[in-house]
Amino acid sequence: MQDVIRLLPESLANQIAAGEVVQRPASVVKELVENAIDAGSDAIILKVKDAGKTLIQVIDNGIGMSETDVRMSFERHATSKILSSDDLFNINTFGFRGEALASIAAVAQVVVKTKKEEDEIGTTIEIEGSEIKKQEPISTPKGTSFSVKNLFFNVPARRKFLKSNPVELKHIIDEFQRVALAHPEISMLMISDDKEIYNLRAGNIAKRIVSMFGKSYQEQLYPCQEDLDVIKVRGYIGKPENAKKTRGEQFFFVNGRYIKHSALNHAIMTAYDSILPESHFPFYLLYIEIDPSDVDVNVHPTKTEVKFADERTTYAIVSAAVKQALASYGVAPSIDFGIDVNFAKDRKESILGNNQMIPPLEKDLSSNIPDLPAPSSNDFASTSNSLDNFSVNVPFDQNSENDDFVKISSRLNTWNQPSSDMPDFSPWNPIEMGDNQSSNNFSNSDSTEQSLTYSSRANDLDNSTEKDTVLEGFPSDNVIPIQLHNKYIMYQVKSGVMWMDQEAAHERILYEKFLSQIENTSGVSQQLLFPKTVQLNPSDFALFSDFTTEIAALGFNFKVEKDNTILINGVPTIIQGGDEQEILEELFEQIKHNQEQLRLSSNDSIARALAKRASIKSGQLLELQEMKSMIEQLFSCSSPNYTPDGKKTVVLMDTAQIEGMFNIR
Repeated sequence: MQDVIRLLPESLANQIAAGEVVQRPASVVKELVENAIDAGSDAIILKVKDAGKTLIQVIDNGIGMSETDVRMSFERHATSKILSSDDLFNINTFGFRGEALASIAAVAQVVVKTKKEEDEIGTTIEIEGSEIKKQEPISTPKGTSFSVKNLFFNVPARRKFLKSNPVELKHIIDEFQRVALAHPEISMLMISDDKEIYNLRAGNIAKRIVSMFGKSYQEQLYPCQEDLDVIKVRGYIGKPENAKKTRGEQFFFVNGRYIKHSALNHAIMTAYDSILPESHFPFYLLYIEIDPSDVDVNVHPTKTEVKFADERTTYAIVSAAVKQALASYGVAPSIDFGIDVNFAKDRKESILGNNQMIPPLEKDLSSNIPDLPAPSSNDFASTSNSLDNFSVNVPFDQNSENDDFVKISSRLNTWNQPSSDMPDFSPWNPIEMGDNQSSNNFSNSDSTEQSLTYSSRANDLDNSTEKDTVLEGFPSDNVIPIQLHNKYIMYQVKSGVMWMDQEAAHERILYEKFLSQIENTSGVSQQLLFPKTVQLNPSDFALFSDFTTEIAALGFNFKVEKDNTILINGVPTIIQGGDEQEILEELFEQIKHNQEQLRLSSNDSIARALAKRASIKSGQLLELQEMKSMIEQLFSCSSPNYTPDGKKTVVLMDTAQIEGMFNIR
């Protein structure tokens, strides 16, 4: 019998390995920018075209590579960052596996230009699908220029699974933000399709936050810092009153590396317990410095997952530090680090039980972000009370800044009797929520699997069942609906009792209404008395730019200004009151979820997002006529039984079921 096991060709093996390291354009951006930081750069430029699908270029002024090193860097498991297995437990660089460049070169066309400072001439190398096409001397400045063209050109099956440009660009911006926040001492420029997205000068943490998220953050943050024997925590946390309904601006960095850690996130949310508005999430940006031997970053190729040697102690310290920061400004009870909350073992047993109190923070914030030193420094500067005079507090010579780099492109109508044009429940005013109403939270959407399952169920209902339910759904004129717990509507039908979820029902009504408006460009706009200027982050602005036609069709009247700014002149008539910026941010958050997780069309995605945002919420008291009108409008929908996500809107309990509960035969 012939042998069947054979060694894979190197090019195919590299493509398989690339599937783990290079998942999308943002993966390439992360690897290349981190390599630039490891090379000692203090200025980095990122250029992308077509959200990285056509071009990703990273230019740095680091140490560069020799002719031999640049060729060797594309070999699998070739690296300058570790030598032995012991180095895996003392990692101080971002890369260390030696897989990234080989994986990128396996699925793209790569051009590298590099030169070391001591060399008279540099080197360029061209690689296509792991095959070296050309290498020759070249005149180039000190540093490295790394261009990745036509990602997945030789793996069309991978390329077709990339998302739309706005979604892919959003992921690239996320990676850029994380690196920029981890290293405020590095000047960073990002350009997308010849348009400047970020131009960040080197400085301190506070300056980087304001440069990235806007001047409004000067008055929204508290400093948070704590020095202990084996761990240091510092950074900024958001004021509770400035919490948002989206989770976007939450960052953990361990030894300068961005990480995701559900336990540490829980520690912070525990510290904010009972002082946040319902379904809101605070801003936080925390740097954790810990002995590299006490944290394992070699968990996943993306290196965003880590394991702490003593996770319980780390959890306790982070939570207590945040509580203390809040208490210092009169927001929450103070935490005494001297109390016995000893989770530590061995040499760490003294961390929480050494009677060391947190140094008191200055209580006069004077409405500006106090200054903290750059994260590469272990020494905390005393907090400043003003951002008016930013000091560039970084551990290197600021005069070395690349001047040429810096110069680069710098609810609705009044109630009427039911008719063909049903009222839109304006007295409900779904945007302004009362104290007893629970607000909708986009970031707590159902999982992808649930949503896909429900959507399939909603779209593939048996026609006869749908028709029967619609016929059952209309109550007779003399039937009076009843609202239970300000959440459900109950009314009698021919075969028993119909229960309706008011929030789900209104979401279905609005979804079909908005979808029709987008397709027919029939949305009605309500002009604002005073136009509102809304500044979006680059990710949301890119999304907005891609959907301006659909958003305008819903009734939004706007003018695009410069610097990611929009002037809102009018909003859909169904949206009365509320913060226009919050409305748009939540709308974009839901659109991103719909497009990325559910792969919906743009029309469907926007209609779903706005319906979820504008629908009435559980806990809202309805008048009799409002309930009757909702019932009629729901059962005038094409698919009344389910929300667009596939959740039930109505449940029918027939008379036989009710009689069975009372043991009636």
